[in-house]
Amino acid sequence: MSGRVLITRPEPGAARTAKRLEALGFDPARLPLTEIRPTCTQLPGEGDFDAVAIPSANAIRHAQPSLLRAVAGLPVFAGGRRTAEAAAEAGLDDPTIGPGDGQGLATLMASRLARDARVVYLCGRVRTRGFEETLRAAGIEATPVETYDTTVLDHTDEKLAGTLGSEAFDAVLLYSRVAAQALAKLTDRSVISPLLGRAAFICMSRRVAEPLYPFDGACIRIAAAPDEEAMLARLAA
Repeated sequence: MSGRVLITRPEPGAARTAKRLEALGFDPARLPLTEIRPTCTQLPGEGDFDAVAIPSANAIRHAQPSLLRAVAGLPVFAGGRRTAEAAAEAGLDDPTIGPGDGQGLATLMASRLARDARVVYLCGRVRTRGFEETLRAAGIEATPVETYDTTVLDHTDEKLAGTLGSEAFDAVLLYSRVAAQALAKLTDRSVISPLLGRAAFICMSRRVAEPLYPFDGACIRIAAAPDEEAMLARLAA
């Protein structure tokens, strides 16, 4: 597959993805539908923790330096390879790498930690509760520390027209459920709906894709794994 690809992930990730797509011969356009904003949350002073869990790279990239210093030295469990790389760059040593999703990471941690372990969980304000529930079922206490928030960006028709142009898209990359919900709301606007008629929606996971299912005839492709490499492989298929 080749052609025009709409990137919906936040900056600066959208710019990095655009470069990757250009190298693969695609014509990318960037329309971030969400924005990641750091919070000032600190580690709660409620005693010692046995490990730190980081399901996503955003949780580590937007963490306050004082928070990272507070968890330094704890065993680190990272959601996947890129999250582990971000943790290492932030000074957290020797992270254990999970299978790429929060549920799988929680299952891995449950097999490695004692039943009464206490875990500090770096996360976003917008999240599912499956990770925490899986650990709780295993007798592990997970204390969430919200390091970032995800907000939906409000694009005017003028901004959309200037960003998207007039040529139809062949594919749209969707990395989060929030972005998919935002895109679904945009599809009734005349400035964008004609551009998506033939597009394949490449989604990071089935949960990300769910807001798109009500659209009749939508071509939805689910990545084999919850990472960009799998999404780009699905795009090229």
